[in-house]
Amino acid sequence: MWARPKGQAGPNGQAGDIPRVRGLVQPLLWRVLQVGYRLKRLHAALFRPVTLGVRALVRNDEGHVLLIRHTYVPGWFMPGGGVGKDETLEAAVARELHEEAGIRALGDMNLVGAYANFLQLKSDHVLVYEVPHWEEAGPAPHLGFEIAEIGFFPPDALPEGTSPGTRLRIEEALTRRRTTVYW
Repeated sequence: MWARPKGQAGPNGQAGDIPRVRGLVQPLLWRVLQVGYRLKRLHAALFRPVTLGVRALVRNDEGHVLLIRHTYVPGWFMPGGGVGKDETLEAAVARELHEEAGIRALGDMNLVGAYANFLQLKSDHVLVYEVPHWEEAGPAPHLGFEIAEIGFFPPDALPEGTSPGTRLRIEEALTRRRTTVYW
């Protein structure tokens, strides 16, 4: 999609899998994201706030599934994130798709399911939406900052490191058989 494959040279001749920012700015920003992620987990462990998030299941014409890899946490995931105040679930899906993958959702979305995640002392609730109609909207604004890589992958050949919850949600959506209410 928009991310360069590992080892492929970029426009300035540098090799890598994400756009480069010269100097110390990008490593510093990544470190800030990692620390922020850990602080968020500590807050969740101490106060156990109830959170609401969304994930987007997007497939291309070949049936391949859109996944992203963050800069601050290992693994591949469906695009998504938290629902903001005064934001509908569908608006959150559309916003996250644009920010993380440079994709504009078109038309109605289909609710695949709602799931609870109580691991790591969380009280997290995630709704997965299928986005059947979409278009590319240009480079993802968060690519290189929050997002390391973006790609479409065959459902039967997901990349190494795809989270177990992501694998299960994709399988459930494609078979139309929900196996659990837990992420």
